[in-house]
Amino acid sequence: MKRFATVIVALSLAFIAGCAAKEVLVAKSAVAAGNDLSGRWQLREDSRAVAKRIRDAEFAAAGGNEPLVPMRNRYSDQSRRGDGGGASVHVFLETGRSLKITQTDFGLFVSFDRAVVEEYRFGEKREVSVGPIIADRVSGWEGSSYVIETLDNNGAKLVEAYQLQDGGRTLKRKITIVDKNITQLSIEQIFDRD
Repeated sequence: MKRFATVIVALSLAFIAGCAAKEVLVAKSAVAAGNDLSGRWQLREDSRAVAKRIRDAEFAAAGGNEPLVPMRNRYSDQSRRGDGGGASVHVFLETGRSLKITQTDFGLFVSFDRAVVEEYRFGEKREVSVGPIIADRVSGWEGSSYVIETLDNNGAKLVEAYQLQDGGRTLKRKITIVDKNITQLSIEQIFDRD
């Protein structure tokens, strides 16, 4: 019986340690397998309401819903402002009404509204940064979808997937943000070839 209890305790500790480990992103395929996302793409009118949901999520992540004056905890003398460790992965999300995608043998260049250009290398696994915010990124092909995963230091993850539909006439972009196992944002945008 004592041995059984020891085994149960050891298994429980291993389970808890496994849950506490930081997620490590797994590299994706560098092979495009005949998929070419190149083109000019225009966001469909019925997908434009999605942009407001993205802005609202970014506003909340930036602390926009927090009071301007930090509130004091009534049981201690410490001031609080948010949880201090919120998701910063939102800063890596770019959006636009028009996309220009240029695909080479080695990667993708995505231009959002002719203002911001993001570069993704097929099969990449690297560190990316926006100002002081650093995250891990992988990108590459999963079947016919090009997938970009960005993981911040707090464990929040942004997943973007681009996929051609309707014989290449439309482009679907799926965006998901997960923080502490809770989906904060899950949307799809549909773009028509311009």
